[in-house]
Amino acid sequence: MLKGIIPFAHQLLENSVKQGDTVVDATCGNGNDTLFLSELVGKTGHVYAFDIQEQAIQTTKSVLQDNDRHVHVIHDSHAKIDQYLPKELENKLAGAIFNLGYLPRSDKQIITKSESTILAIETLLRFIKRGAIIVIVVYHGHTGGKTEKDAVLDYTEKLDQKQFAVLKYQFINQKNNPPYVVAIQKK
Repeated sequence: MLKGIIPFAHQLLENSVKQGDTVVDATCGNGNDTLFLSELVGKTGHVYAFDIQEQAIQTTKSVLQDNDRHVHVIHDSHAKIDQYLPKELENKLAGAIFNLGYLPRSDKQIITKSESTILAIETLLRFIKRGAIIVIVVYHGHTGGKTEKDAVLDYTEKLDQKQFAVLKYQFINQKNNPPYVVAIQKK
């Protein structure tokens, strides 16, 4: 059976992340991926979750409830990940996820942008360990979405194939700009 976009993204992370690992949710949004990652890493692991919107930060904290002692919810841009991750985590992160676009049930004018997203991806490529994965769920059916989609694809297509494997997973017969996954695995 073909998996939907989010189940497929989660399956990729399940294959990369183990109990005790450290991971990043680059766009915590409504907290669903943050909660999922916190369950994967368990009580001995750590999750760094970022978002620029206060609403997303509060919603994520609410979703986590008692499960937040090993989650660092950070009200800042994912472009500044390197300012929050300890240097000793370089080449040690087990995975990361992005959901590009806007926060559902929120102001659709506040969107992720290619400049900050690519900067965050570049940083995470330094921080993930060999075999680890960065999952980017690309929602692009909104104003500004095509620009970010094109920039992220252009950037990821040019990654050195000797260092990274890059996958694009999408349903090609769906209408209305369906989301898709770009996954980067460090070799």
